[in-house]
Order: sequence, then C-alpha cells, then structure tokens
Amino acid sequence: MYNDIRLEKGLYNLSGKSFTAALEELDPTSAYSGTPLEKLDAFERQLKRFNIRVSGPDCDCVEKFFTSTETAVLFPEFVTRCIRKGFDETVISSVCAVKTISNSGQYLGCELDDTAEYITTAQASQLPAAVVRESDTAVTLVKYGRLINASYEAIRPQRLDVFGIMLRSIGVKLALSVASKAVEVLAENAEQITADSLTYSDLASLYGRFDCFDMTTILASPANASLIAAMEQLSDCTSDKDGKLILPFGSEVVKTSAVPAGKIIGLDRNFALEFITSTDLVMETDKLIGQQLDQISVSITCGFRKITPDAVKVLAIG
Repeated sequence: MYNDIRLEKGLYNLSGKSFTAALEELDPTSAYSGTPLEKLDAFERQLKRFNIRVSGPDCDCVEKFFTSTETAVLFPEFVTRCIRKGFDETVISSVCAVKTISNSGQYLGCELDDTAEYITTAQASQLPAAVVRESDTAVTLVKYGRLINASYEAIRPQRLDVFGIMLRSIGVKLALSVASKAVEVLAENAEQITADSLTYSDLASLYGRFDCFDMTTILASPANASLIAAMEQLSDCTSDKDGKLILPFGSEVVKTSAVPAGKIIGLDRNFALEFITSTDLVMETDKLIGQQLDQISVSITCGFRKITPDAVKVLAIG
C-alpha cells in the first residue's frame, strides 16, 4: 500500500524511469481500482499520505514538503510537474502528431516517398509503389533551459499554489523558445501561397490547398490572430469548450509569437510534425531535496522533424 512506500532520492536516478514511474512500480494504480484512490497516481497518493495540500483554500506552504526527509523527496517531482504542466499547455501540444524518445543527441528517422499516382491497376500489373527509406539528414537535438534563482528562505513561506503558478509560467516561456524551432521546421520548404494582406479569402484559399489532408490548425502571430478574430466572417463563430477560436471550416487558430508576422502556417496536426526528445524535463533533484535552492536549472533536449510535407502549407503576407 502507498502508506508503506519508503521514499528516497535514489528513486530519481533509476535508468529510463521517471520518479512517478518508479513509484508506480512500487505502488501500482491498478491496485486501487474501485476505491476512492483510483483517480490518483502514485505521486498524488504520496501527497495524500503526508497530507500535503497543493491547492484549494487550505493549501500548504512550500515548507510542508520539508517536514521530514521522506516528504522532501517529493518536492522535485512537484516542481517538475508544475513546469511540465506549463510546458504542455502551449502550442507544442497543438502541432505535434507524435512524440519520440531518442537515446542519443542525433535522431535519424525515416521518410516516405508517396508521389506515385493512386490509380487503378490492371490485373497482373505491378502496383504503384510508396517507398519508406532512411532519412539522409539526422535531426540534431539541442538543449533549452532556464536557471531559477530562489533561496529556500524566500520560498519557504509561499503557498504551494502560488509557487506552482510561477513554475508553470516558466514552463510556458520555455515551451515558447522550443516552439520557435517547431515553426521553423514546419515552414521550411513548405508549399507557399502569397497575399498582399491578411483576409478571410486568403485563409479560405490556404484551406483549399489541402487535398487528402485537412487543415486542422492555423498558427498565427498575436497580431495576425487578432486580425483573424476581428474578421466579419467570424462574427457568428463560437469557441470550443476550451475557449479556442475555431474557423467556419473547422480550423483551430493557435496564437503564438513563435510565428513571424509575415506568415500564417496551416497544418494537419495528425500528420505534420514529430517531436523528438532525449530527456524529459531535467531538474537538479539533489539540490531541491537538500534545500539548496540558490540556483536550480531546468532543461529539455529536443528537436523536430516534418513527417508529411503535404500536411503543411504556408500563407506569406506582404
């Protein structure tokens, strides 16, 4: 049971496993099926075990994590989850079809040559071929990170929900720097149409360039996204349940400063882009556990690769 787990910092250093994955092996969530704890993962059960409240009117302060050596072990995972939540709530989740874990700093994927026409084939004749081959160019993964200066004395009395929001904001900004590379890869060598200015007709033309794929997503700079939102043709449009702007032909408008002002990128998020990473978010866990918080770094090593070129089109403005 979760009450019997021995928490130690060595759980962070198991090869190929996150802290939560290591906890799940010791305390599987499947064992709680049909109980009040079935909706909690192994980490959340440890928070419950030590009565650490990270949100709500009775939210605890940061110092609650350091009431014992075992509860201190939980703090790095709390920090990582907050930053990851901010990271995952960004444009990256809106454009990537798949996430790949690479064991090295370079990733050599495969590419599909499917340019032969799809036509009927006479009996006994050879079928048109689609060819999958190893890519000629490897994707070099690069590190993105942030150094967080925060002494234990400064954050000790802070509420965990407030401190968590600060960490989420770091995750959002970290993801924006990563998203700039995603946008660069999407736009590179993509089919392009031009327009003197941004109009609804231009967006519809971009939509019409998609053949067998759909334009599920439009990436636009904040300025262009505001122009789209103000278009007369969108006056009767409603947002989805998450408040996202959906165009009449079904494309979601994603606002991000990672896109240059002179471009609108249309894509089918189900086919366009591969997110490649050699690590999850990396934290200096020993310092966090030991309350040595003067300088804590968080980083991720990652890159992107376009999977299906036909699933991306670009509208160049001006």
